[in-house]
Amino acid sequence: MGIQVNNNNSMKKVFIAIVALALFSCHSTRKIHSAVTTTIDTTQAIIINKGVDSAALISNVYSAIQNNHIDFKTFSAKIKVNYWDTKNTKVPDLTVYTKILKDSIIWLSVNATILNIEVYRLLITPDSVKVLNKKDKLITFRSVSYLQDVAKIPFDFYTLQDLLIGNPVYLDKNIVSYKKNEQGTTILSIGKLFKNLLTVDNDNFLVLNSKLDDVDPLRNRTCYIAYSNYDMKNSPPFATLRKVSVSEKNKLDIDMDFKQYSFNGNVSFPFAIPKNYQRD
Repeated sequence: MGIQVNNNNSMKKVFIAIVALALFSCHSTRKIHSAVTTTIDTTQAIIINKGVDSAALISNVYSAIQNNHIDFKTFSAKIKVNYWDTKNTKVPDLTVYTKILKDSIIWLSVNATILNIEVYRLLITPDSVKVLNKKDKLITFRSVSYLQDVAKIPFDFYTLQDLLIGNPVYLDKNIVSYKKNEQGTTILSIGKLFKNLLTVDNDNFLVLNSKLDDVDPLRNRTCYIAYSNYDMKNSPPFATLRKVSVSEKNKLDIDMDFKQYSFNGNVSFPFAIPKNYQRD
């Protein structure tokens, strides 16, 4: 089942929307665009020195972020997705039903909200992506690397899983600077692929936003992720509004509103292939 998929635009749009499925904020698209395209002077952050207080603050913040990491066995959600393509044209609203078996399966049902019909169904595993295109009656098989090809960011299954759940991504222990004010605490970590300028609130250390920039100076790739409207009834809290904006040569904006969600319930992953579907 290793059929190659063609590069049609509708398929790309669905995958791009899926890849970004976990991003939040109350900002408008224009505000996000400004945040993404404006270079943040990381020298304004307080450079960590050898002082005990600085090291202790960083250690406490990093530990608190890890304590807010969401662990789970299964996850299911109903998500309203708004998506703007590279021409800043708004694509009709989507409703995406999501189910996850941790580290094994991500199942997605993509529905046209206005028409209330399912247009795509996806089954993603750590090494494969399968897509039922119900509109054109096609079945597609692809390596999970297709997520990277479309999003232009090195997503793997586990990164996408964290995005959907709401855990921070590409946060490295190598924290080189920090800044604290009334709005929150910002830390700058540098990993193998990305610099991550991540801001948390000062009360519960909940992630407010994350700005990813390439470590490679020859790349001009930026991803801005914002998180808001946390549901505090659960532990750890869960961000129900998210926004992502990815910018390189082109720009992509996605809003996500989690209308329903639950952890550790019974889930199934129906993916029957009708006999009249052709392989794409």
